[in-house]
Amino acid sequence: MKLGLIGLLGVAIALAVAYFPKESEEPLETEMSWKASGRVGAVAAGDSRAVAAGIEILSDGGNAADAAVAVILALSVTDYGQYCIGGEVPFLIYDTRREAVEVLSGQGAAPKLATLEHFSKIGGIPQGGDPNNLQSAAVPAVIDLCVTALERYGTRTFAQAARPVLEILDAGEESWHPKLAGTLRRLIEAENQAEGGRMQGLRAVSDRFYRGDIAEELDAWYRKHGGLLRKEDLAAHRTWVEEPVTVDYRGYTVCKAGVWTQGPYLSQTLRLLEGYDLRQLGHLSADYIHVVTEAMKLALADRDLYYGDPRFVEVPLANLLSDRYTLLRRPLIDLGKASLEVRPGDPHGMRPVQVSRKQAPRSVGRSSDTTTCVVADRWGNVVAATPSGWGSQVDEGGSTGVTHGTRLVSLNTWEGHPNVVAPGKRPRITLTPTIVLKQGKPVIAISVAGGDHQDQVSLQLLLDAVEFGMKPAQAVTVPRFATAHHTGSFSQPPPQLGSLSLYEGTDKGVADELKGRGHSLQFVERVASPVMLQVDPEDGTVLVAGDPKAGRHAAALESGE
Repeated sequence: MKLGLIGLLGVAIALAVAYFPKESEEPLETEMSWKASGRVGAVAAGDSRAVAAGIEILSDGGNAADAAVAVILALSVTDYGQYCIGGEVPFLIYDTRREAVEVLSGQGAAPKLATLEHFSKIGGIPQGGDPNNLQSAAVPAVIDLCVTALERYGTRTFAQAARPVLEILDAGEESWHPKLAGTLRRLIEAENQAEGGRMQGLRAVSDRFYRGDIAEELDAWYRKHGGLLRKEDLAAHRTWVEEPVTVDYRGYTVCKAGVWTQGPYLSQTLRLLEGYDLRQLGHLSADYIHVVTEAMKLALADRDLYYGDPRFVEVPLANLLSDRYTLLRRPLIDLGKASLEVRPGDPHGMRPVQVSRKQAPRSVGRSSDTTTCVVADRWGNVVAATPSGWGSQVDEGGSTGVTHGTRLVSLNTWEGHPNVVAPGKRPRITLTPTIVLKQGKPVIAISVAGGDHQDQVSLQLLLDAVEFGMKPAQAVTVPRFATAHHTGSFSQPPPQLGSLSLYEGTDKGVADELKGRGHSLQFVERVASPVMLQVDPEDGTVLVAGDPKAGRHAAALESGE
């Protein structure tokens, strides 16, 4: 039965009573909860309407890939300002047919005109309110990501997956809503007119956007507004299917996207933390916060020096994750003192600290805008995706309604650096979903919005579950911490040496002890915006939750829904 988006919001009311705690206020009953459980399927994301879009697909017999695509399309409207249809979506999926986790890159590359020489001439990669910020747009990746996910893992057509977002757009009041709705309907028209079956129709969707009349309209808009993208850049785009980076931790296999994201530094951090009894230290004790923070600092230093698009540079990832390198680096953690240095290692020469390296110039940037998505279905498929359209989004693509982000600011202009800007190169992005396996089956999926804090929070949620037995509803709401002791990923602001952000109300004794070890403390209301799901391997029950303080929503289906 096709309930439609509005009907699914009603289902969501029946599924759970919402609980959005605010300071000094009682829980509120509303249309969608921040936590849920069920055996047939579950979704956690940003806006409640996007969650309802995924639930609609699941309730109609679609799988996790189908539902995730519906959520991703809906979020481009409901979470506009955090993500846009011309942005990017790194996408991890556990596929039951293949019995494996795969990564869909979901990240557009720099256009051919985006050369180091060009950006050096104009004073850097434009950001923020710079009138040239359209030059910072990468190839829009979302449409081909959705098509590839449906082709490789899904069961639904693009038209079926886009039905919820069209309902949202048709009810919308923004000037660009009818333009984007028109573009999506043209894609559906191409799908319907394609000869052959579902697969040929899906490919026709991508062809019309990247190589047809929509690409021509975008090209004209880029030229008119001083952008660097051209139709040939769109035509060359593809969504790469990649193997995940994996590490084992306490009997779990943690899966991340590759070094074109920051994800593998979480893997490096886990390797360092294997040498400590974190349970014995105690959750959120001074010792625990100190050790985890110091391990993250070491891994982040390697991220900043070595990570980049592996299609352009050779990243020594095997060495970075090796036993030998880990054993060299772990003693750098001083249990009684916070590090006030940036200390990348030398994975080539197998030395704990890089003894000679050129200091890169610094510029000033700011954090990103992103949203979240995790989905599980009744068959055991699980998706974790992190949709974004970084900050400073640029006008809605003229007649197409396709807004672009400015993701090229995650590249730099430091000649010789692995992440230096180059035509066709993917930026080394912060977007970093996580899937965790136990005995080869998915048990945890995490997506976090929050720039450089994303994997700091993903790490803490993972430790909350593995080390301290927390379920998602507890893990996404307990206090978190973060450091800015790293080069920022957006226009590369310099490290804030020794920084440590704690939640307001942190135990005074803990805070005093951390300050005494040399951490530079600041107190914040919240760190990042996570969603998390957990699958019970015994009975298949899915627990799902999103941080209510961050406006995350969740819903689930039970048998018979």
